[in-house]
Amino acid sequence: MMYGHEKSDSSIVAMKSANKPVQAGAESMEPRGEAKGNTEWLRMRRTQCRESVSQRLDRVRQAAKHKKKERFTALLHHVDTALLLTSYLWLKRSAAAGVDGMTWADYEHDLEANLVDLHRRIHSNSYRAKPSRRQYIPKPDGRQRPLGIAALEDKIVQRALVEVLNAIYEQDFMGFSYGFRPKRGQHDALDALAVGITRTKVNWILDADISRFFDTVSHKWLIRFLEHRIGDPRVIRLINKWLKAGFMEDGVVTATEEGTPQGAVISPLLANIYLHYVFDLWADQWRKRHALGHMILIRYADDIVVGFDKAYDARRFQAALHKRMEQFSLSLHPEKTRLLEFGRFAAANRTQRGTSKPETFNFLGFTHICGQDRQGGFQLKRKSRRDRMRAKLGEIKIELRRRMHHSIPEQGKWLRQVVSGFFAYHAVPTNSKSLSAFRHHVVNLWRRMLRYRSQKDRTRWDRIARIADAWLPPPRILHPWPTVRFAAKYPRWEPGA
Repeated sequence: MMYGHEKSDSSIVAMKSANKPVQAGAESMEPRGEAKGNTEWLRMRRTQCRESVSQRLDRVRQAAKHKKKERFTALLHHVDTALLLTSYLWLKRSAAAGVDGMTWADYEHDLEANLVDLHRRIHSNSYRAKPSRRQYIPKPDGRQRPLGIAALEDKIVQRALVEVLNAIYEQDFMGFSYGFRPKRGQHDALDALAVGITRTKVNWILDADISRFFDTVSHKWLIRFLEHRIGDPRVIRLINKWLKAGFMEDGVVTATEEGTPQGAVISPLLANIYLHYVFDLWADQWRKRHALGHMILIRYADDIVVGFDKAYDARRFQAALHKRMEQFSLSLHPEKTRLLEFGRFAAANRTQRGTSKPETFNFLGFTHICGQDRQGGFQLKRKSRRDRMRAKLGEIKIELRRRMHHSIPEQGKWLRQVVSGFFAYHAVPTNSKSLSAFRHHVVNLWRRMLRYRSQKDRTRWDRIARIADAWLPPPRILHPWPTVRFAAKYPRWEPGA
């Protein structure tokens, strides 16, 4: 399909920064100092409605929605200076610089000229992607995860292109895909899984883990998948530049022949596109054509959980999934991929057979358990993963030692932010004990740190308890029950989604 070409204005169109970002994961605005020379220019654009960016892509959304098999042959003109400005304002201001050493504040000094020049280079094919700066962050299991910190202009262009591509792919993605999508988050996936287990016929769970997914994505297959919908060679060329840009470590640039850089703005979308074709469409068809019983699907990025009514379906699907992944240069982790009996009747069935209680599985930071409510009926219980909580407490301990000689109000203010952040995600029903345990350990670390900083300090539990009550929030449930929230957000829920 030849998508209508609109006139592109090389001047900056007036825009306002995001108060409530449409794109999941985008950074909200926060107060900051004004930059000389751009004060009036930025203020003028922030007073106008940023909805115009979304409105200009409505034609793309409608075309993608009604013509599922058409290719978009003219897309890059949507990446104009207005969208580049909006993308720049979406970026995190305190993010680390890439190989170019350019920070958000540095780029702002001559922002209008910088964006006009960037726009010119994109559309004249003189824009060059820079290698990402390799950095490592510790994983909960003790290993290190490589991250790629992109150059600032690469982030701006990637963020702009993500907005354009989302207008197409949000019409294509399946309902059971939740990772890194607008207006969807981790708790939406957790709610969907909980509703599926408690309200449908689920007796078996396949907890699938793709081994080194972001490092093993095939560039060849990814481009082929993109070309199903994207017929604009300029867009494909841009994505290829980022895939092949490589990374710099210790001053040495290494080319990349496979994988998408973790940490890049566009990587989550590319991952969703890859798995949409490799897993989502295939799994939905398998459910319709081959499953003898009920089946639910939940995917958050590369974390996959599949529920089955019948063990026969579960074993066949697991074997087929292994073959499917191998066809597209992926593999399931042999130790982390498990098929386990789990659901409303798992405990009773295993008791009749004289076996142990049902196994547990982890998903998005929570351990899922077959439990009982007060009346003795089945209740899905979720508690914070021990290893993740232990790792978080270790980070708090290190930071507390660094803040050892700060005043108690300064320490209390920081700890309140940390504990409130932990509760904001983990305060789900049935997780009260983990919340109380986390707060208790934080208070104990605080008490020990106060005693270390002075040989004469004899901080007792009664004193630290009073200090903690003054600064730290109490452990309480903040999230509604999954069935309540899921029914409110998806009132016309599709059973398989």
